[in-house]
Amino acid sequence: MMPVLQHTMFFAFETGGMTNTGRVRDHNEDSFMTRPESGVWVVADGMGGHDAGDFASQTITAEMDSVGMPISAGDLQARFMERLNRAHARIQEHSVSLGGSTVGATLVGLLIYEDMYACIWSGDSRIYRMRDGILEQQTRDHTEVRELFEAGLITAEEAEHWPRKNVITRAIGVSAEPNCDVVSDGLQEGDMFLLCSDGLTEHNSDDDLARILSSAASAQEACDALIAQTLERGARDNVTAVVVRCHAPDPTQIVFDED
Repeated sequence: MMPVLQHTMFFAFETGGMTNTGRVRDHNEDSFMTRPESGVWVVADGMGGHDAGDFASQTITAEMDSVGMPISAGDLQARFMERLNRAHARIQEHSVSLGGSTVGATLVGLLIYEDMYACIWSGDSRIYRMRDGILEQQTRDHTEVRELFEAGLITAEEAEHWPRKNVITRAIGVSAEPNCDVVSDGLQEGDMFLLCSDGLTEHNSDDDLARILSSAASAQEACDALIAQTLERGARDNVTAVVVRCHAPDPTQIVFDED
């Protein structure tokens, strides 16, 4: 993916993205979608095996591809959730066609409108924000081990080696309706976001991520380096990274919507 700046009145967005099957799996159930002109970036990590997990993640990104041009931050989130509900229903229908087997996908979505951003997620894929050299996870994993740790039932050391560490408590397609959390904040020039599946964070610490994000010359170079390092470390799962960098807009490149 070539780095392209999408200009608005507020910021210019440089986007990079890459996904890889990894070194162990025989097919890729991850999927990602980038629509900087609409202010939407998505990573989905499917579960369910052949004809299931990949269907689930690709259904989510395909629905989001039609998000269009929002007129407000609220409108953007409403468009996102409408398409997520459609994807959720399609995934459930596919599960029925496969005899009721579990079909689903984790989801992270970054939404940006003017000078505000929102993170929407379900499951253990993550969004990080790098601001002023500090990396901060925006999402909170929907996992069994995190719930146990936050409830004080296990220690941090026990959580690190918990045998059911990868058990997730939420995913799109597996409950009665999409069950997501949302956080939002103001956007600043220089902000950088990383959206990733758990195949990346399994092999990289927050310090690893911060080092690569801060040293990369471009958003795509950051994605390339993150995936390469994960492959070097064994890549036991599919791995996906999307990086978004926010720059000051070039007034000569701002595109106005005529609608």
